[in-house]
Amino acid sequence: TTGPEILSDFASLPLDYWVTGYGTGGTFTGAGKVIKQARPDTKIVLSEPANAALVSSKIPQPADEKESHPSWEPHPIQGWTPDFIPKVAQEGVDLKLFDEIVPVTGEEAISVSKDLASKEGIFTGISGGATAAAALKICEKAPTGSVVLCMIPDTGERYLSSPLFADVGIEMDEEELKIAKSTPSAQLLP
Repeated sequence: TTGPEILSDFASLPLDYWVTGYGTGGTFTGAGKVIKQARPDTKIVLSEPANAALVSSKIPQPADEKESHPSWEPHPIQGWTPDFIPKVAQEGVDLKLFDEIVPVTGEEAISVSKDLASKEGIFTGISGGATAAAALKICEKAPTGSVVLCMIPDTGERYLSSPLFADVGIEMDEEELKIAKSTPSAQLLP
């Protein structure tokens, strides 16, 4: 349903780029087919971890999906790019649904995720930060006035014990205590 929802939301609006990562490849392939058929001028940008660039390596996935792809390395972008190219994702690659691949490092993904939370109030996980990081890279080079869509695929709640929050202290600091004390009906004081 993602592809039809995007088309509905942008029915009377331009859509120059759609940016997505991939896990199983379901959203990339499913929405990609619908968008390409209805709006062939929309550029589909696929993103993957810089150090696990399976699709952009152009090395075919071994026939046995139980075998890791030779270009895969561990990365912190949970939900993105398992150690093989899933058949659904491979279908989208074979159909040439993407126009460009943008690599994103784990550090970029974590940094953008933190920026989304602190500057925009969007509490997302590492893969959400990675998708937004890829979209920001597209925005840097897209013509002025371009419309770029990226969907934030997750929530930050799943990442509380991950590298995303590794630098957040367990105890509240003075500023956090001040904020907590400012709401007497909902205090979580130590």
